[in-house]
Amino acid sequence: MKTFDNLPLSIHDITAAKGRLRGRVYKTGQPRSNYLSEQCKGEIFLKFENMQRTGSFKIRGAFNKLSSLTEEERRRGVVACSAGNHAQGVSLSCAMLGIDGKVVMPCGAPKSKVAATSDYSAKVVLHGNNFNDTIAKVSEIVEMEGRIFIPPYDDIKVIAGQGTIGLEILEDLYDVDNVIVPIGGGGLISGVAVAIKSINPTINIIGVQAENVHGMASSYYCGKITDHRNQGTLADGCDVARPGKLTFEIVKDLVTDIVLVNEEEIRASMIALIQRNKIITEGAGALATAALLSGKLKNHIEGRKTVSIISGGNIDLSRVSQILEPETLY
Repeated sequence: MKTFDNLPLSIHDITAAKGRLRGRVYKTGQPRSNYLSEQCKGEIFLKFENMQRTGSFKIRGAFNKLSSLTEEERRRGVVACSAGNHAQGVSLSCAMLGIDGKVVMPCGAPKSKVAATSDYSAKVVLHGNNFNDTIAKVSEIVEMEGRIFIPPYDDIKVIAGQGTIGLEILEDLYDVDNVIVPIGGGGLISGVAVAIKSINPTINIIGVQAENVHGMASSYYCGKITDHRNQGTLADGCDVARPGKLTFEIVKDLVTDIVLVNEEEIRASMIALIQRNKIITEGAGALATAALLSGKLKNHIEGRKTVSIISGGNIDLSRVSQILEPETLY
């Protein structure tokens, strides 16, 4: 394992981000779930980032990045690409900081996320059908308009903003044994891992990805960055086939394990959170709980204290009915 001095992110980056975010984002709740605790034979706490501003943790990284720009960079305006949560985080952050923003979203992005992004402040450009299409459009906009690109996960300021969640977890539960984190490109788990491991290196940081799309898990077990995507997933917010370079460097050194869950386990987790905890999440937000309910983390969680991060709750209402009727999902 590398020393923290050799990692691209430090605890000082995260504490600085906490200062920038003070008064701008919520410190989200972290209640104990009686139902999950009984099912898992351990104490399970839920970190409700689905209750964050814009309905997702993503605003933390977006605001930290945008507030770190120079005055000259702010005048140039910014551009981002996202299927939804990062888009909304960037758009609201632009509104709060008075920065002109533009967001490229795929044509198939959920209508509710497109509408919310536009309502916050940013101009939405619908283009292409996947990340490669949107990033190509972003490159064109950067070249033509001179805007500053705001990455969704592979950026020190973005990762540091997400890491503030780790500080909040320890503030409320200093003796936690495990923190379970959804993974897409790796920004969330990277920031949380640095924050928590810098303070208590004995705490397990465990990632979760979908079986259908798990670029970070494949990279973690191969020891090098590797693409993986078979097909789409209910956890569309984590539909990232290739992890970031910075995030992979942190994950491979600080994360205890990464487990995979299938589509039925994600669906069952979403239903359990609705029925038992009265919480509506998107698929990505249910990944950590899916891992708990699947029994794949039994050796880590029985008799111990575990925090499951509910990373986001931005789901179309029509999608909720589809979750309850699985034959309509695909």
